[in-house]
Amino acid sequence: MTVYFDDVNEGDDLPELSRGPITESQLVRYSGASGDFNPIHTVPRVAQSVGLDGVIAHGMLTMAFAGQLLTEWAGDGSLRKIKVRFSGMAAPGETVICRGKVTRKSVEDGNHILSGKLTVKGAADGSLKLKGDFSVVVPKR
Repeated sequence: MTVYFDDVNEGDDLPELSRGPITESQLVRYSGASGDFNPIHTVPRVAQSVGLDGVIAHGMLTMAFAGQLLTEWAGDGSLRKIKVRFSGMAAPGETVICRGKVTRKSVEDGNHILSGKLTVKGAADGSLKLKGDFSVVVPKR
């Protein structure tokens, strides 16, 4: 999908992205791809030994879902900034909803920039997993 600077207004919502349910095998694959082998993501007894109910998804995986929302909306190569703060944990079996809102349009050094806010929340209970900011560069018509 191509988004054009001229077609977006401050206050516009990005199309939601739903990801899930998160699976344990997805966490194992993400561990290998990211190099994050912390066993709280893949070994239930280790996760429980540190006070968790079970394994949890990598925070960076939930951030990757937010990045996917942005690149599916604005296009490959458009992402210039993503800055997030992790607020909660996602677990296997959970589905998360990624949302964004454009808060600013600007032109800097000839680049047409859309900036905004992001959230990732649990689909079932609305629990906040992360929130943050983004900037993408998009073409002008």
